[in-house]
Amino acid sequence: MKHLLLAIVLTILCQPIFGADKPNILWLTSEDHGPEMGCYGDKVARTPNVDALAAKGMIFKKAWSVAPVCAPARTAIITGMYPSSTGGLHMRSMVSMPEGTQMYPKFLQKVGYYCSNNSKTDYNVRDSGQIWDESSGQAHWKKRAEGQPFFAVFNSTKSHESQIRTRPHSQITQPADIRIPAYHPDTPEVREDWAQYYDKVSAADADAGKHLKDLADAGLTEDTIIFYYGDHGSGMPRSKRWPSNSGLHVPMVVYFPAKWQHLAPKEYSAGGSSDRMVSFVDLAPTLLSIVGIQPPACMQGHAFAGPYQTEPQPYLYGERGRMDERMDLVRSITDGRYVYLRNYYPHVSQAQRVDFQFQTPTTRIWNQLFTEGKTTPPQSIFWTVPKEPEELYDLQSDRDEVKNLAHSPEHRPILEKLRAAQRAHLAKVRDVCFLPESEVHSRAEGSTPYDIAHDDTKYPFERILAAADLASGLDSTAVPQLTKLMTDADSAIRFWGTLGILMRGEDATRQTASALDKALSDDSVNVRIAAAQALGTFGDEAALNKALATLSTLATPEANGVLTSMAALAAIEALGPKAASLHPAIASMKADGPSPDGRYGSYVPRLIQNIAPDAKPAAGKAKRKGKKKTEE
Repeated sequence: MKHLLLAIVLTILCQPIFGADKPNILWLTSEDHGPEMGCYGDKVARTPNVDALAAKGMIFKKAWSVAPVCAPARTAIITGMYPSSTGGLHMRSMVSMPEGTQMYPKFLQKVGYYCSNNSKTDYNVRDSGQIWDESSGQAHWKKRAEGQPFFAVFNSTKSHESQIRTRPHSQITQPADIRIPAYHPDTPEVREDWAQYYDKVSAADADAGKHLKDLADAGLTEDTIIFYYGDHGSGMPRSKRWPSNSGLHVPMVVYFPAKWQHLAPKEYSAGGSSDRMVSFVDLAPTLLSIVGIQPPACMQGHAFAGPYQTEPQPYLYGERGRMDERMDLVRSITDGRYVYLRNYYPHVSQAQRVDFQFQTPTTRIWNQLFTEGKTTPPQSIFWTVPKEPEELYDLQSDRDEVKNLAHSPEHRPILEKLRAAQRAHLAKVRDVCFLPESEVHSRAEGSTPYDIAHDDTKYPFERILAAADLASGLDSTAVPQLTKLMTDADSAIRFWGTLGILMRGEDATRQTASALDKALSDDSVNVRIAAAQALGTFGDEAALNKALATLSTLATPEANGVLTSMAALAAIEALGPKAASLHPAIASMKADGPSPDGRYGSYVPRLIQNIAPDAKPAAGKAKRKGKKKTEE
């Protein structure tokens, strides 16, 4: 009898405990759309379902995605950490999670939640075991055990960038009703794309309405905390992929029923709005706080609801890294009114030729008009090289961010304030993406990018950041200092020194021709590629020949790996006709080679296609198996 009683007690203790003290939580998400919704005051938008949710809930007026494209944005959400800190910023980079950390669903499961995700994951960090109870197109909170609280995500793809250009389309929004932003040319193609975008946002709203009805039909609305948000700005060019307000500002609507309003943000009021600045890195700690878990110290966001909510933060931060086959490095910050951007790759334009972006009619007609000299100054910024190293915009007087105030004496104090805050943030999170991407992986072998970033012997952050600042500042008097950096013991610092010479053009290249020639034999492939591009672009014929020989050797992915091949092919493409002698070999090149993950497979073929348009390279096959690539 004694043993029987013990068995019964143990059986009870081992059962999940589903208490009535835990709210259900529903996240409704949608892709590639900003706050073009009725509840945000947009008169053209038709979003009745989310508008109704906002009418009884609250909107955040100043919510930012961390990154202006889906995979790093979702990486920030699932980890509660900045992708630049984990190393998961570059598209499909697939780095390992920092040691000792977990994705947020694991925390919820430990306190009894059923966690379903319908259905997109698309993280840039590797899954550490089974993250969700179910993650699929059939995942649903209805599959939970009786009485079990749920956390459910439903993601709509109806507003995705790819849907803006899908034709034929039954037009509802009238193109004539659209306000065209100052950075876009006002053409029929642009108006049609914007009108279709609004129609697709309406379709995403309808998806949200379906899930809200399911909840109501089950009698669970008043037991469920509901969030609605988009994953970054609109899918239109100069929103998606660009870390200004146009690319990062998202709608975020929250509803806390009366039963759970003690867990709501302190400023919560039904039908109200909040000026609190909210970031995607805040979502995971907020979620944990709502269910009564103190967010772990490794999470870099701040809870804005629940018992562990913090005071409002003074800034929001954004970041841009490699976008598919194109490398860039931009960091941004806002105080809610001003937006500051720091361009560490000023030698490439905002509009780098990302294949997916160029499939949108707006991009193509915009590029054509710029090439023909028919764009206005605000419309030309997107295509202009070099970019300004620093940009500063006042959202109060310049909602489209086309009037750069970085050189305005009147705005110098705010520039310096945001510059200092942005730099302090980089140091706090130990931004590891100032390493060339191949070195993010090579230095982290046997560890993780996050963990090596906190080891100064493996990642001398302050010295590398100082080198990046000097290189990208474009000060013509810095050439001697850059030349000295080219002899540093650390390969990343040598890379930034060499890249700084390339950024400064012909005079700097001629002054440092000897150092660049020596750099063609550097131990670092990234240094060699940067030196070859500088010599090939601005050097004499002998220098060009040496540069082409170097790039030709490094361009083959089979011999050098996909990451090195991508960098070399990008340099060859930048040389244009000067590299014509390499084009036949590139056209017939095998496109596969060693890679961090199978999801890199399409990047080398795209670069080959750009260099040799008649080539038909097969999609690359990485030697390391990975998940199937999903759309951006």
